[in-house]
Amino acid sequence: MGLSIGIVGLPNVGKSSTFNALTKAQNAQSANYPFCTIEPNRAVVNVPDERLLELAKIVKPERILHSVVEFVDIAGLVKGASKGEGLGNQFLANIKECDAILHLVRCFEDANITHIEGRIDPIGDIEIIDLELLLADIETLNKRIEKLQRQSKTDKEAKLSLECALNLLEHLESYKPVRVFSHKDSEVFIQLNKELRFLTNKEVIYGANVDEESVALGNEYFKKVEEYAHKNNAEVILLCAKLEEEMVGMEENERLEFLESLGCKETGLGQIIRTGFSKLGLINYFTAGVKEVRSWTIHKGDSAPIAAGVIHKDFEKGFIRAETISYKDYIKYGGELKAKEAGAMRIEGKDYIVADGDVMHFRFNV
Repeated sequence: MGLSIGIVGLPNVGKSSTFNALTKAQNAQSANYPFCTIEPNRAVVNVPDERLLELAKIVKPERILHSVVEFVDIAGLVKGASKGEGLGNQFLANIKECDAILHLVRCFEDANITHIEGRIDPIGDIEIIDLELLLADIETLNKRIEKLQRQSKTDKEAKLSLECALNLLEHLESYKPVRVFSHKDSEVFIQLNKELRFLTNKEVIYGANVDEESVALGNEYFKKVEEYAHKNNAEVILLCAKLEEEMVGMEENERLEFLESLGCKETGLGQIIRTGFSKLGLINYFTAGVKEVRSWTIHKGDSAPIAAGVIHKDFEKGFIRAETISYKDYIKYGGELKAKEAGAMRIEGKDYIVADGDVMHFRFNV
């Protein structure tokens, strides 16, 4: 599995520029007019993880394979997107495919870059997008309610789904997102969300796009977004799309020095991935062999068979055991053999909950 993040926001807030910078690929057209991005741009990028490089120093594999994140640059939404304004229906459908949303917000002033609403108001911008996502969910839910009302006359399960859907509709019509719905843990809701993929149930990361002078400490616009995010149990990151683009093509040492000169410790990409993993409860485990050292992404709390299934479903079906070494022990003892000799290799069964950084080798039989 991988992490998919959709980048949304009003036109001209810096989405395409951010996409270009984050993916180190200038393949998302940037222009000073709305809807310059007509089709969603997709790019798969490696998850930065120094642990992979440390493992590779010991194993000396033929190749190193990182976990990946897919970024989807979704064209600028506008008022009325849920009703099809600005090709909104198409773009809203693209968001359904993503695991999380990076909501980019303009937190800078520049007379040369027009704002579709004619003012700089980050909270107003956020509310426009949030409302369109909520209205889209209401429309999706109403269509399902019509179907469930017909089915519920003869189907008990449909009747239960209808009851849940009506409660959710009332919740949405009070302008509350699905993610704070009180019955989210019920099996009926889980199935409903699996089928309809509600937009306002996705985790949101607010990206405050500031000017160069504000990239280290932020500005008044950023503080407003930060306050809004905290009130809504969301995360906010501070970035400057313009500076991120300048770092494209830099060597790692040069990039680190550049960040340090700005008073920053981490690139926008690093912030987004780290925050996305945290919000979605994702972790990585490793496999290490002479052919490849590789990182695999799973959910925190996944058992060993589920983790094995990420490599191949047959690994999960025929799971026997997992030979497991913690990352710290693997580095401490200098590899699998010495870790095993020191008693640091554990034989784990089907009930084992995989920890972040575990180095694993699966035994299976199909």
